[in-house]
Amino acid sequence: MKTIILGGGVIGLSTAYHLAKKRTGRIIVLERGSIGSGSSGRAAGIATGLLWSETGVRARAISLRLFRELSDELPGYTFHATGCLNLFDAASWPERAALLPLYDRCGAPYEVLDAPALRARWPDLHLPDDYIGLFDPLGGYSEPDEYLPALAQRCRELGVEICEQTMVQRLLLRGGRVAGVQTATETLEADAVVSTLYAWTNLILESADLRLPIKAFVHQRYVTTPLPIPLAIPAVNVNPLDGYVRPAVGGRLLLGIATPERLEHRVTSLSFSLDELSVPETLKERITATFTSYLPALAATTWAEARVGLICFSIDGEPVLGPVARLPGLFIGAAFHSGGFAYNPVAGMLLAEFVVDGQTSIDVRAFSPDRFDPTETATYLAATLAQKDVVKRRH
Repeated sequence: MKTIILGGGVIGLSTAYHLAKKRTGRIIVLERGSIGSGSSGRAAGIATGLLWSETGVRARAISLRLFRELSDELPGYTFHATGCLNLFDAASWPERAALLPLYDRCGAPYEVLDAPALRARWPDLHLPDDYIGLFDPLGGYSEPDEYLPALAQRCRELGVEICEQTMVQRLLLRGGRVAGVQTATETLEADAVVSTLYAWTNLILESADLRLPIKAFVHQRYVTTPLPIPLAIPAVNVNPLDGYVRPAVGGRLLLGIATPERLEHRVTSLSFSLDELSVPETLKERITATFTSYLPALAATTWAEARVGLICFSIDGEPVLGPVARLPGLFIGAAFHSGGFAYNPVAGMLLAEFVVDGQTSIDVRAFSPDRFDPTETATYLAATLAQKDVVKRRH
């Protein structure tokens, strides 16, 4: 069996890894740039299991387990098991509180903490009196700069062929099925093609007369210079601020913030690079002003770097993962909102199961590429939306 994987980000590499572990034959990863040069290398890497759907909660539980196993298996990579703290104010808490029975049913552990309890546990966080914390003890974060090369190296050790600087131009169709791909220089045939191209997904799918209701939005993350004293905090999703913060290597902090009014970014060329993206310099000032009252230690540091990328949302906010019924041989892993890094271990496992076994170990029909109505898809793609207009999902 021969499998071609489009995209050398975390979803593509994870799929290659799990296929190789199944000893499925020849596995080729085609990456248009270098490994992780897309959104994966610019990710926050935060992971929590406390999501909004049963499919998501059960899938993330597997991801969190696999992160810990990979931390033991991959030299140079460590999953930082700090836990993940999800913060809410009085207005936003009821919506999340309604999901607690789901977490109980799925066996996902959590703690609900009021403001005094939050201050007692994490004195470096200065939070308003009405804040409520939902703490995931199994959550944490990964450093993309550690994870990506470590996973790529393990894939190579398992026999995966990783071809960088290789741009795929179209899908190869034969007899009503996807039979391979056309690159700029050659035709490559395969028994299965797995597309994990994220913001470039629809550009490739159009060659097979397929489009999915996926939109991309610019997102920015900033990393500080080292703090005089590193903060003792977990990964934190600050929902009322539309942002997040976590420790970063070297005693630094990584912070991200959304830009709700910014319109979607339409990727119209396969040669598009994330290096073409830009954000206003005033965003640095905004994130400092927004977060310093919560993290007074920010006043003692400056911004060292910005990481600008794209996040992708489907029309219903859920990932797109699985086979395409009308195009046998094609499998898709895309639109993981801001949580592609958190999903990648289980996403790769599930895609490998689909390719090899034709079925998965957990029910992921809610993620199926076939769930979308073509008319609704066309209407959604024709509209130009701001980030505030799409389903909001974080990590």
